[in-house]
Amino acid sequence: MKTYDIAIIGGGIVGLASALALSKQKGLRLALIEAEAEVAAHQTGNNSGVIHSGLYYKPGSLKAKNCVEGREAMYRFCKEHEIAFDQCGKIVVAVHEKELPGLAELKRRGDENNLIGIKELNAQQLKEYEPHVHGVAGLYIPETGIVDYKQVSETFARLIRDSGADIFLNTKFKGMNKNGSDLILETNQNPVHTKHLINCGGLQSDRIARSCGVDPGVRIIPFRGEYYEIKPDKHHLVNNLIYPVPDPAFPFLGVHFTRMINGGREAGPNAVLSFKREGYQKTSFSLKDTLETFTYSGFLRLGAKYMKMGLGEFYRSYNKQAFVRAMQKLIPEIESKDIIPGGAGVRAQALEANGALVDDFKIVEAERMIHVLNAPSPAATASISIGEKIASMALQNFNLLSN
Repeated sequence: MKTYDIAIIGGGIVGLASALALSKQKGLRLALIEAEAEVAAHQTGNNSGVIHSGLYYKPGSLKAKNCVEGREAMYRFCKEHEIAFDQCGKIVVAVHEKELPGLAELKRRGDENNLIGIKELNAQQLKEYEPHVHGVAGLYIPETGIVDYKQVSETFARLIRDSGADIFLNTKFKGMNKNGSDLILETNQNPVHTKHLINCGGLQSDRIARSCGVDPGVRIIPFRGEYYEIKPDKHHLVNNLIYPVPDPAFPFLGVHFTRMINGGREAGPNAVLSFKREGYQKTSFSLKDTLETFTYSGFLRLGAKYMKMGLGEFYRSYNKQAFVRAMQKLIPEIESKDIIPGGAGVRAQALEANGALVDDFKIVEAERMIHVLNAPSPAATASISIGEKIASMALQNFNLLSN
């Protein structure tokens, strides 16, 4: 029976990036297990494909540091491996004058996070970038881009395999036992023996931690983000990326417009509570997941505070015209007939027992284990940087550094 030095649970982009960084360590026996039949099947494969600049994040936070470093690393990786991307830039739009302080705060954060080339735009200048947009002022952020993170992830996986590491697909983690110095990962396939463990389980990360005897300190609450596709004859309404000024109380960026790397245009997402952790349809339901959400003190506190906003998100989910009205704040010309339902993604939002939404990356260390419990946007953008930091943490804490 082969025993690995490190096993990683989760074949999303953070797990893959961590494995890729570790695969550069000579002689390291490395395995990655993924429950689905392909890598990047959940959050990574269902996001909007934006390479974020680092504009939004609190200076000095893990988000800010990793996004700025990871953005440039992602551009370099795509060039090296001939993955299509476009550093097209984006605009952030203040629709009303009351949003101007928020826009100014974004400019301050961008400057502190060392973004280059930010331009402040008046109403007329906005239209030079996006002729159909409505707003009183805005910012142009040239370092933002677009890419297909599924293709990035598949390239990560190929390089990991080429290094000699093992990737086991269709292999769902069921639990962990200890046998001396070995951690035995029970799966729906053969057990995986390892000396050390890294949990990058995304939507299941808190459950994996508890199965390993570790208190995650948070619970994952799933929020579904639904998108509409803009019909091809209306693609001219969106040149590149158009974002609103976000609500600082929430880690969601609001309904925005995105040009995809394949040429399509989409609008969204909303942020609807999902009744299933992998619930991509409005009808998706899991009794276990729902009970875990509604019996959690943190969710009850969050719900009491933001009930009205939550109900509004549900209304917009089921009422197309309400969704269109949200889009029309940025592009008044867009109409219901111009859009068709698109895909959806589910965000693994970590929530503390006091009702606080965890806004930054959260990593919990335990004996011979590292658990990545919150890796929100911009995790895909920052994945190479995050992966390198997790790998460095693992090699140091597990005493696996090469001499």
